[in-house]
Amino acid sequence: MKGLLAFTTGMILWASVFYHYVEGWSWLDSIYFSVVTISTVGFGDFSPETAAGKVFTMVYIIVGLGIFVTAATTVADTILSQDDDRSNN
Repeated sequence: MKGLLAFTTGMILWASVFYHYVEGWSWLDSIYFSVVTISTVGFGDFSPETAAGKVFTMVYIIVGLGIFVTAATTVADTILSQDDDRSNN
């Protein structure tokens, strides 16, 4: 589980660095957009303007969605299994 969360965090940081330098966004905006995009919330308040940014975002969504869902499911399963262990004792 730690490895999966570390990988998810790494993807968010990697995307944030990309958006900061390629799109010229602030660090806060870059991190915000990376989290909103990978979690599929997609508020629509930011969007890439460059061709590179658009292509990167498409790949980031396809790869990141699977990683994010897997990480969220793993965290939820861990929490639920801890609750089950407490209930059985």
